[in-house]
Amino acid sequence: MNIHRAQEILAADEKIHVELNGLPVWIDSVDSGKATAKVHAEENPADSRVVTVQELEEVH
Repeated sequence: MNIHRAQEILAADEKIHVELNGLPVWIDSVDSGKATAKVHAEENPADSRVVTVQELEEVH
């Protein structure tokens, strides 16, 4: 995924499915300067981490 798409997903009103290594995640924030995103696992909101946006995959 690119930084622009990650920002669009973060701002979207509807739910857009995103995965990190095959696991569903929510994007909490995007740092465009570092090209990273803070995400948390859908099933475990306490499981948050910062990853590069390239690691994220939009699921259609």
